Amino acid sequence: MRNPHNEPLSESFDDTTVRSAKSAPERRCVLTGRTQPRERLLRLAIGPEGQVLPDAHAKAPGRGAWIGVSREELEDALSKGHLKGALARGFKGASLSIPADLPDLAEAALRRAFADRLGIEWRSGNLLAGSDRIAEQARSGRVKWLGHASDAGEDGSKRLDQAWRVGSDAEGSGKTGVRLPLDRAALSVALGRENVVHLALTDRAAAGRVEAQLARLSRFLRPPVHGQESPPIGADPPPKGPVEGRVV
Repeated sequence: MRNPHNEPLSESFDDTTVRSAKSAPERRCVLTGRTQPRERLLRLAIGPEGQVLPDAHAKAPGRGAWIGVSREELEDALSKGHLKGALARGFKGASLSIPADLPDLAEAALRRAFADRLGIEWRSGNLLAGSDRIAEQARSGRVKWLGHASDAGEDGSKRLDQAWRVGSDAEGSGKTGVRLPLDRAALSVALGRENVVHLALTDRAAAGRVEAQLARLSRFLRPPVHGQESPPIGADPPPKGPVEGRVV
């Protein structure tokens, strides 16, 4: 069996562009056989001694494998031996060491990757914090993305949501900022600033980069919709057809 899109290190996710669906390199999930843009998947780095660890930034050297499942699905695949079997087939029986807490490690890695992206945008001057400043920019129509900490108060969030709708000429639409899977403490650490509760982006490209990382984390955290998104884990993968983008 040919290695299922396992590859030496190439380019990481830490570039400054968001690729279109047609130009994004694709990889195949070793658990489901589904092919998706690599930015939607989590790379598992396989170290020289066979250690299997999450590589959310796709920077670790050595061989790797890709997964595109939720935490619940990963836990199930780990407990039933499907992950071990998929990696063993992909790496032709090489000795592998899969930690029992891999789902915890994967979630932590994805959370860090999202926080890291916020920090990069903050240091680049693309990210706004502070309710008054965000409200001013939102009412002026400059805000392209709005986020609230998971423990943000309802009153403050609703006030900024309303300002964003006014500035976006979207009153009555129900448009709201996204409730983030990070609390204010985690956001404060990410930005190196105290009491970060609300965030906004005025640059459309930066908003796309943040949304891409957030979507990857959210897909991992949400419960799977059985029978809709993914083929049953452990089933035979679909026939391998052409895959757009570079495949190593």
